[in-house]
Amino acid sequence: MTPEDIQALFTRESGEFLFARWGRPIVPIVFGVEDETLATVKGAFEAVVALAGHKMAETDLELGANSMVFFFREWQELLEVPDLDRLIPDLAPLVERLVAADANQYRVFRFEEDGTIRAAFVFLRMDKEMSKVPAETLALSQVVQTVLLWSDTAFRSQSPLAVAGGTTVLRPDIAELIRASYDPVLPGAAQDASHALRLFARMKQVQ
Repeated sequence: MTPEDIQALFTRESGEFLFARWGRPIVPIVFGVEDETLATVKGAFEAVVALAGHKMAETDLELGANSMVFFFREWQELLEVPDLDRLIPDLAPLVERLVAADANQYRVFRFEEDGTIRAAFVFLRMDKEMSKVPAETLALSQVVQTVLLWSDTAFRSQSPLAVAGGTTVLRPDIAELIRASYDPVLPGAAQDASHALRLFARMKQVQ
C-alpha cells in the first residue's frame, strides 16, 4: 500500500481529506437480530478493536452505548424506533432519501471536539442481496467500516475483506493500516492529506 493509496482511502468524493479514529472506548449495541448473530457482531467488534490496540467498555458514561447497529427489513422501521430522531437529526428526510436510493446500508458518525469519533450508527436493511451475505462476513465488514472514518468511496471498488482458505478475513493491508491508525504517536483526527505519509511510515515500522 502506497501513501497515495492511503490518502485515497480517506479522501471523500468532494475532494476533502478527513481522517478520524475513536477517541473513547467502543461500547456496541445491536438491534434486530437473534442471540447467535448478536454474538457474531460483538465478536467482530472485539477482534477489530483488539487489532487496533483500542479499548471496549461495558458502558459509555455519557451515551450508554456509542456504537449502535440496527438490522431491519424496511427503512420506514427506523421511524418507529423510540428517540432515534433525537440521535439522528432529520431522520424522516434521511429515510426518504435512502428509500429512493434503494440503499441497503448507511452509517452516521458523531465526533468529539477534537475531531475523533464519539459515536457511530450503522443501519442495515436486510434485502435479498444483504441476506445472502454470511453473518460473520457482514459483521466484520461493518465493524471495519466504523473503526475509522473512511472515505465515502473507500470500498466501492474493493472490499476491505478477502477470502483465505475458504474463510473471510480482513485484508492484510487494511489490517496494518488500522493498527497504524491507532498508534498513540499519531493524532486521532486529521484534515491534512500529509497524514497519509505519517500512516505509511507507521505501517512500515510495524512491518
